[in-house]
Amino acid sequence: MQKFEAKATKRFLPGSPRKMRLVIDMIRGKSVAEAVGLLKFNPKHAAREAEQVLRSAYANLENKNDAARFDMQTAKVSAAFVNGGPMLRRISPAPMGRAYRIRKRMNHLTIVVSSQQ
Repeated sequence: MQKFEAKATKRFLPGSPRKMRLVIDMIRGKSVAEAVGLLKFNPKHAAREAEQVLRSAYANLENKNDAARFDMQTAKVSAAFVNGGPMLRRISPAPMGRAYRIRKRMNHLTIVVSSQQ
């Protein structure tokens, strides 16, 4: 049996890595078809971005080897992780002439899909 793997990465996604990890933890280890179903009906904003990256990873798997046919039921999410990206720092006015710092966070999302043939 031969194992095929493909990866997709999306960088500089707006939103905190902590919120993205809540969504990604749901799909890790599941089949691609089940993971797409979970993400499609999840109300969180991060789920839309994660579904896009998951579909891209599956398309990369199909394009990697033209001879082999892959099924969404047999292909699975072997790894999915979120790393923190850069922060945009903004200033918000505060009482008595002070300024509070607002940190607008970003994250980098990577999904690895694998299949046994």
